[in-house]
Amino acid sequence: MKDDFFFTLTTFRGGASVSGGISVGHLLRPGERSGIIMFCSEKKLREVERIVKANDREYNEKFQYADNRIHTSKYNILTFLPINLFEQFQRVANAYFLCLLILQLIPEISSLTWFTTIVPLVLVITMTAVKDATDDYFRHKSDNQVNNRQSEVLINSKLQNEKWMNVKVGDIIKLENNQFVAADLLLLSSSEPHGLCYVETAELDGETNLKVRHALSVTSELGADISRLAGFDGPDTKLMQNSGKTKFKRTSIDRLMNTLVLWIFGFLICLGIILAIGNSIWESQTGDQFRTFLFWNEGEKSSVFSGFLTFWSYIIILNTVVPISLYVSVEVIRLGHSYFINWDRKMYYSRKAIPAVARTTTLNEELGQIEYIFSDKTGTLTQNIMTFKRCSINGRIYGEVHDDLDQKTEITQEKEPVDFSVKSQADREFQFFDHHLMESIKMGDPKVHEFLRLLALCHTVMSEENSAVRNPEGQIKLYSKGADTILFEKLHPSNEVLLSLTSDHLSEFAGEGLRTLAIAYRDLDDKYFKEWHKMLEDANAATEERDERIAGLYEEIERDLMLLGATAVEDKLQEGVIETVTSLSLANIKIWVLTGDKQETAINIGYACNMLTDDMNDVFVIAGNNAVEVREELRKAKQNLFGQNRNFSNGHVVCEKKQQLELDSIVEETITGDYALIINGHSLAHALESDVKNDLLELACMCKTVICCRVTPLQKAQVVELVKKYRNAVTLAIGDGANDVSMIKSAHIGVGISGQEGLQAVLASDYSFAQFRYLQRLLLVHGRWSYFRMCKFLCYFFYKNFAFTLVHFWFGFFCGFSAQTVYDQWFITLFNIVYTSLPVLAMGIFDQDVSDQNSVDCPQLYKPGQLNLLFNKRKFFICVLHGIYTSLVLFFIPYGAFYNVAGEDGQHIADYQSFAVTMATSLVIVVSVQIALDTSYWTFINHVFIWGSIAIYFSILFTMHSNGIFGIFPNQFPFVGNARHSLTQKCIWLVILLTTVASVMPVVAFRFLKVDLYPTLSDQIRRWQKAQKKARPPSSRRPRTRRSSSRRSGYAFAHQEGYGELITSGKNMRAKNPPPTSGLEKTHYNSTSWIENLCKKTTDTVSSFSQDKTVKL
Repeated sequence: MKDDFFFTLTTFRGGASVSGGISVGHLLRPGERSGIIMFCSEKKLREVERIVKANDREYNEKFQYADNRIHTSKYNILTFLPINLFEQFQRVANAYFLCLLILQLIPEISSLTWFTTIVPLVLVITMTAVKDATDDYFRHKSDNQVNNRQSEVLINSKLQNEKWMNVKVGDIIKLENNQFVAADLLLLSSSEPHGLCYVETAELDGETNLKVRHALSVTSELGADISRLAGFDGPDTKLMQNSGKTKFKRTSIDRLMNTLVLWIFGFLICLGIILAIGNSIWESQTGDQFRTFLFWNEGEKSSVFSGFLTFWSYIIILNTVVPISLYVSVEVIRLGHSYFINWDRKMYYSRKAIPAVARTTTLNEELGQIEYIFSDKTGTLTQNIMTFKRCSINGRIYGEVHDDLDQKTEITQEKEPVDFSVKSQADREFQFFDHHLMESIKMGDPKVHEFLRLLALCHTVMSEENSAVRNPEGQIKLYSKGADTILFEKLHPSNEVLLSLTSDHLSEFAGEGLRTLAIAYRDLDDKYFKEWHKMLEDANAATEERDERIAGLYEEIERDLMLLGATAVEDKLQEGVIETVTSLSLANIKIWVLTGDKQETAINIGYACNMLTDDMNDVFVIAGNNAVEVREELRKAKQNLFGQNRNFSNGHVVCEKKQQLELDSIVEETITGDYALIINGHSLAHALESDVKNDLLELACMCKTVICCRVTPLQKAQVVELVKKYRNAVTLAIGDGANDVSMIKSAHIGVGISGQEGLQAVLASDYSFAQFRYLQRLLLVHGRWSYFRMCKFLCYFFYKNFAFTLVHFWFGFFCGFSAQTVYDQWFITLFNIVYTSLPVLAMGIFDQDVSDQNSVDCPQLYKPGQLNLLFNKRKFFICVLHGIYTSLVLFFIPYGAFYNVAGEDGQHIADYQSFAVTMATSLVIVVSVQIALDTSYWTFINHVFIWGSIAIYFSILFTMHSNGIFGIFPNQFPFVGNARHSLTQKCIWLVILLTTVASVMPVVAFRFLKVDLYPTLSDQIRRWQKAQKKARPPSSRRPRTRRSSSRRSGYAFAHQEGYGELITSGKNMRAKNPPPTSGLEKTHYNSTSWIENLCKKTTDTVSSFSQDKTVKL
């Protein structure tokens, strides 16, 4: 085919747009085969117009349009090494050690050989490079899966299979039923009548319902003769344009570590200056006596210059105070934590064989510090499976069940559903219990038939669209359905009575949490429709103001509609949503729901999820239509909130953590009681303005629950950014559709649900799983453990390095500040990468203070992470002081013991090499004992790594001090025979023992008193665990009992059978007078008071721990 087609496109900042184009998604059509033409295009920053010739690659190539290849990887084989090295040396620590390596090559200032720095530096860089290469390999693999998908492209007048990455702008493509779409497309022709096709755009906007697309009028009649055309390519597709910018996410611990490393640099410089000044003074006062001995000529070396060289020498010697292996150790620990998430069987969704996946390895500990969760509703809290429940037809509700007295009753399992088996096309799994609907159909009720005909022609219950059809009598009807707020404005005035009645029905449906659509029609005159259709064709062919003219014509025909009724469908809550929300609330995590649903449905989901309760002091609804109204409503809500709090004299006090805001100071007051805020998208747009968002944020952060309804994807991201920027709080966003991608990328942590709406949310997320309920375990177990482990690792790591390094500082005062090292150079090289690396990694990967079940049962354990209690600047200084004390003990006890002492054989043992071996051995034993004291959860690996590291130390020590290796490398191993000579002396072992006891006993005494006098909740639960373990052997857990009920909840969001009565009863779900529970025993869900038991269980556990010293529950 050689027909020429020209197309003009207008591109927008948010992504390219083609009128009538097919969105990226899943193409569906009732027909078996369909021929379509699609159009690929590319968006550039300043591009406002594009001309493309169909099926002419040579012509289109001169515009240099982008190809259709997707790139998410960072490297290739040629660029990996230079780019990765450049990225790694952007880290301050790596660049610092590279400079140290250069300094060590200068003989005048280096008392250490170059391998002491290059060995750990190369090891760190290599391990990081391997990790980066592995991550990028999987990105390449993912890209190739998409790029190598096949599509049929018209090339040389023949349809040929072509890979997606080779599709070009202007290509003609053929798509068949249920095929994925390769790019953004413009429909030219379809095998369906009137040039129609039906598209599912779940991966773009999260909607699973089908959308209708019309072919261009000038090409629609060609049908299969055209065969097909191609559209928006690669990074310019709507999908890629709406994904938002990928941001580099770093944890708060990462930022704190960078600050601390800079402080350590400063501390190192101060130590170097002190020792350099000492060297200058010593050289000027005492050094003259050694010039002859050292073969120095008079005046050859001044004291100032000597001090200058000494400064750099000590910078090299003391460099280990800056931990080069810190970053790689952190990455290894995070990798281990990520695998634990991937391997967690309790987060595996067996129905669809979907495991939890940690898609990043850099954010695990931040999961233990979440303060705000921003959640989508449809598909995230709910199942996103729409079930037809009720309808209102001509003022009558169908779907309810009544008794003999015509009173509405609950639908029970004994109730017989309507038999649809007479229709072979009926869905076998669909159940409908109101027999009146079938009776009306059999009686030939014209309104019921019209209603069902409209639904049948529009294909899905949830679609919002219009259809013009001609019935067998030749009459043209316009069928329309959509949101009641829009459709009711287009009704004929004669519908006033029916409108009022249907509005009441819609409110009733929404109050039950059902999603609703209004249904209407209009009879069209044949002459009028022909004229209107001709004007529509002219508008479609117009080159100027095309969209405005088309919109005006649709507005003209969509008026004077006659109301038929409304539909109501149910989207049930996912299993475990209520328990998860309740547990996270007890962990002091605030959950904000950001949904596009109408306000009534949003409020209902709040009550269904236990986010809203009848016992709340107030629920503030913000619905202003302009900035002034919104500001006034926010002001009144704050006055109401503060006024009510002044009147309360008792109750549970919730005090917000005070934080400095970048806006005007927002003073957080003590709030008594629970409040909720509900705001719609229109009001939110005004509230997010610079002069109003201060009030919005202050009010929202004082409320227990915030629900934003009718919000756009952009507004979701703006709300997240608002809290991130001005609250200085760690945020998490969770969603399942592409319309949640911007929100997921904006939050500190993004979680994607593998649900009904494609994989775009998952691909953009940091963590993914199949069900919302797994969020509880992700945060309260994996997140809390990761934070706990990382904090213990950092505390120990800094302590260890300061204890190891500062011995050189004290030794400087006794060696004339000559930059002589205390230890053997090989010990300095191997201390961090061999002798002490594995034990601290084992603790950082496997340690846990309480079990996973207790972490879930006591959500209050999560709060230390929110308050940064386990590792902060204060904790860092404590670790530094601990390391300084240990270094003093390590140096001065052996120094005092060696002063003028003789060995058992009468020989003098106070030599430098024996002193170095004694201190090195003491150091290895002290830090090993210290990490044993720090370990809360012992595994076989911990035992092997801790005690094995000590064994490895002695093995390497005796090997390097042996005659054999000295004979091979005499210059590198000068401590020949010293280990055997020193460690056979009993007095040496007594010195080591005394040093170890003096180092660890103060720590043991302090921790014993602290746990006994001021135990934390974690200490109390650990004590209880030990008591339970000693009291009786582990018993098998009783099987969970489920309440058997013959009553089925008709509540829209009931997540399973049996809870509808509890939710709709109006009773508060918070504990009032719950029965006593026993410790941390798992609550059995055999009554409607399980939420009360959960809340009470936690408070009883805390009080029992604090009151009962024996921890007998």
